[in-house]
Amino acid sequence: MVRFVLPLVALVVLGLLLVAVVLPSKRDTTVAVWWTRIRHDAGTLIRSLIALACLTAIAWFVVLPLFGWSARGPIDAQDSGDLRNPAALTEQAPAMFEVVFDTSKGRFVVDVHREWAPIGADRFYNLVKSGFFDDVRFFRVIAGQLAQFGMHGDPAVQNAWRDAVVEDDPVRHGNVRGSVSFASRGPNTRTTQLFINLRDNSAYDRLGFAPFAEVVTGLDVVDSFYSAYEEGPDQGLIDAAGNAYLMREFPNLDYIKKAAVR
Repeated sequence: MVRFVLPLVALVVLGLLLVAVVLPSKRDTTVAVWWTRIRHDAGTLIRSLIALACLTAIAWFVVLPLFGWSARGPIDAQDSGDLRNPAALTEQAPAMFEVVFDTSKGRFVVDVHREWAPIGADRFYNLVKSGFFDDVRFFRVIAGQLAQFGMHGDPAVQNAWRDAVVEDDPVRHGNVRGSVSFASRGPNTRTTQLFINLRDNSAYDRLGFAPFAEVVTGLDVVDSFYSAYEEGPDQGLIDAAGNAYLMREFPNLDYIKKAAVR
């Protein structure tokens, strides 16, 4: 709530300052007098333009992003055309590669081993290369158990991937602490959601969750992700409203600033 109230209060205060600066005299408080002064007094015109620019900047860069919008439209809807075509993102991954995640809490790095789970590794490789994970929230963090992410902030992109499933891989590596696996809602339903094991979750092996990567540096960063919400975020509402919903209702969630193959 504070994230929304404070910018709005700032707008009101700046508006009052505009009135105080541009209309310093009580007898000059009518719009007609103000307009006359702007047309005939350069000082009043300049002060009005400066105040208007300040109001615009706050609305443009502070208020709009809080409601899930940016200067160019909905946040995460920008430059996302390629992400809406999963069928075009099917490149085979290298046998091994490294992915760097820069997050709101710092950096962690994962090593991907394609031999562990080739189908999962290929999907992950294409998601990272396409920028899918940029600005994506860790929406389900259970302290000492797992950190889950992979729902896109733009509902249109999320919708495009909802049914873009890939087949399961056999489990060749255990869900030990630091390993990375795809989440699923049943057999052969993996899409874009992943989780990082924060403990030895070997019980997941028999459920078919096949790790394809491991965190090699920065596991302490993952451990520190905000976890008080636990399973509070509703995946149906994330589907429908994306980051706008998460930023409004769960503002403390940590998120990925940038993920890149290195």
